[in-house]
Amino acid sequence: MKPGPIHAFLAGYGQDGAGRLLAEVVAFGDARIEGVHDFIQWCFPLHEASLAVPGAPVLTRAEAAAIRADAAALAGLRAGRDRMMRFYAQTDGWLRTHDHNHLRITRILRALRDLLGLAEARAFHDLVLARNAGAGAPVNPDSLRYWSAALAGD
Repeated sequence: MKPGPIHAFLAGYGQDGAGRLLAEVVAFGDARIEGVHDFIQWCFPLHEASLAVPGAPVLTRAEAAAIRADAAALAGLRAGRDRMMRFYAQTDGWLRTHDHNHLRITRILRALRDLLGLAEARAFHDLVLARNAGAGAPVNPDSLRYWSAALAGD
């Protein structure tokens, strides 16, 4: 069976909707991570359509199962996670009351929990909560609740 487009992208040989390979995306600098809005749906796929990027891929149950069974795709997902962890550890622009990165964090947590499991999602959650606390807790309570719900699988 031919891998789906998200699976192929995460495994490192498929292209996203803009023709980029995963290796190119994880090599983005922080300014490009902040300014480009069509990669996050490929790196952290969900089972429902993106409201922010119409036409972004939607993860099917079959493709999710194939990703979970493929070491290369899981390594790609972890590479995306590691890049975003560095971004949130090293930048402060998202540490404010409202920011589009809060939605990204929710997506990342949901995708990590679904595809890599609770422990890997929790590590990401712990990082963003620690950064928020260290910055004086500027992130709004609604975003914090969404993050907790994503971690819980809700």
